[in-house]
Amino acid sequence: MNQASQAAAPVLELRGISKQFPGVKALSDVALRLFPGEVHTLMGQNGAGKSTLIKVLTGVYTPDAGSITMEGQQIRPASTQDAQRLGISTVYQEVNLCPNLSVAENIFIGRYPRKFGMVDWKTMRSEAARLLAQLEVRIDVAAPLSAYPLAIQQMVAISRALNISARVLILDEPTSSLDEAEVQLLFRVLSKLRAQGMAILFVTHFLDQTYAISDRITVMRNGEREGEYLAADLSRLALVNKMIGAPDSSEDPAAAMWGVHEAALGAPLLQARGLGRKGALNPLDLDIRAGEMLGLCGLLGSGRTEAARLLFGADKADSGSIAIGEHQGTFSSPREAIEAGIAFCSEDRKHEGAILDLSVRENLILAMQARMGLMRAIPFKQQQTMAENYVKWLGIKTADIETPIGSLSGGNQQKVLLARWLVTDPKMLILDEPTRGIDVRAKQEIMDYVSGLCRKGMAILFISSELPEVLRCSDRLMIMRDRKAGGQYQRGELNDTTVLQVIAGEAA
Repeated sequence: MNQASQAAAPVLELRGISKQFPGVKALSDVALRLFPGEVHTLMGQNGAGKSTLIKVLTGVYTPDAGSITMEGQQIRPASTQDAQRLGISTVYQEVNLCPNLSVAENIFIGRYPRKFGMVDWKTMRSEAARLLAQLEVRIDVAAPLSAYPLAIQQMVAISRALNISARVLILDEPTSSLDEAEVQLLFRVLSKLRAQGMAILFVTHFLDQTYAISDRITVMRNGEREGEYLAADLSRLALVNKMIGAPDSSEDPAAAMWGVHEAALGAPLLQARGLGRKGALNPLDLDIRAGEMLGLCGLLGSGRTEAARLLFGADKADSGSIAIGEHQGTFSSPREAIEAGIAFCSEDRKHEGAILDLSVRENLILAMQARMGLMRAIPFKQQQTMAENYVKWLGIKTADIETPIGSLSGGNQQKVLLARWLVTDPKMLILDEPTRGIDVRAKQEIMDYVSGLCRKGMAILFISSELPEVLRCSDRLMIMRDRKAGGQYQRGELNDTTVLQVIAGEAA
C-alpha cells in the first residue's frame, strides 16, 4: 500500500447511496471510499448490490438518494461518457471492444488523432504502442484485436480506459476468464498503477486474488454496506462470514433437517477425471453414486456452476473425461448429456430455464421433445397427461396447464422446471440453486421431493449458496474455492462454522 494514501483524503467518495426498482430495493444507504494509491476490492455474494453500485458510480443509473464527491467536488454522472469525462473509467468482465478493428483503433476509437482532416495512423499506432508498453505489453498494434488472447485484450481495454481518464479505474470481474499466468500479468500492471497513485476499484469473487492485490476491502450484503476494512486486518474466515452473514451458532447441522434421507448408495454412476476448462475451472475429479446427493459448496465464482455446465455439455471442456453408462469422454452438447441420462436445472430461471410466455404444459415438455427430436412430436394428449400428472405430484399451483408460466410464483416456476427434467427419466439430476428466490414452504416441498428421488436411486448434484441447506441435505460435500476443489467431506464432518473455514481456505 502507498503509505501516503493512509493519511490522504479519498479521491472518490459515495455517501448514503440508495436505489430502488419496482418491488426491489437494490441499494440502501451505501457508502464507499476510494483512496489514491490503493486497490480497493468490493466483495459480496450474488445480489449483494455490487453491480448496481458500479452502475450508479458510472452514470448508468441515477441514485434515488445520496451523494458522490470527487476530490471534494460533488458530481452526478449522467452517463458512462459523462463519468469518463469526470475521470472514472471502467473495464468490464466481457471486453467491450471491437475484435475486428486493430489494437490501436480500439484504444483510440471515437478519438482518432487527425492530420489535415485525415486519420493520423502513424501517430495513433506509435501512441498506442507507448501506452501498452507502460503496461508491460509489447505487441503489433496494427494487428486485429481478435488475434490476441483475452488477457491481452484486457490490457488493451485498460490502456483505453487510462488514456480517457487517469484518476479512478474500475475493474469489474476482470479475472473471471483468465488463467493464473494471465492473472499475474494483470496484477503486475495494477501494482504499477497503484504505485503511480491511481485509485483502483477491483470487483472479484476470488478470495486468493482478493488478498493478493487488495489494500482495502468493502463488503456488501443484501444491498447494504456491511463494512470497510483494511485487508491486513480482515482474516479470510471473517470475510466469508461477513459476506454470507452467517450467525454464530453451535447448532448441530443435522438438527431440524428437511428432506434428509438415509442414502442407500449404489455403484458409482458418474466419474469425472481431470474435467476442466481454461479460465473457468481447474481440472476436477468428481464421483457420484446412484442414490447419493452430492453437495457442491462454495462462494459465487468458486467454480460450482462451471463444473455443472461442463458435466452437462453446456460448456465444452478442454481437458478430462466423463464416464457414465456407455459414455466415455466429455459432452459436446447438452443433447449428448440428456441422452446419457443427465438432467440440469440451471440457476438462471428466467434466462436459461422458463420461457415466460409459454404455458406450463409447453415449458414442461421441452426437454422431452428435445430428446426425441423435432421430427417426432409428442402427441398433444400425452403432453396434457404428463403436465397434469406433474402438476398434481409436485403440487404446482396454477389455474390450469395452459396458464403462462410467467404468471406463476417463483417457487411454482421452479417446480415446473424440475418436472421438465423428471419426465426424461434421468439417472442423474443437477440442481443449480434450485431454491433461490422462493419462499420457505416451496423450498421445503422441492427438497422433500428431491430427497425422495434419491431414495429411489437417482443421483443428485446439489448446488446452493445457502450453506445450512447444503449441510442438511447432502450425503457428501465437495468444497469449491477459486475454481478448484478444496476437499470432500461426509455428512456430519462439517458444521456451520467449519464449512466456512474450509471455504475460506483455513484449516477446519
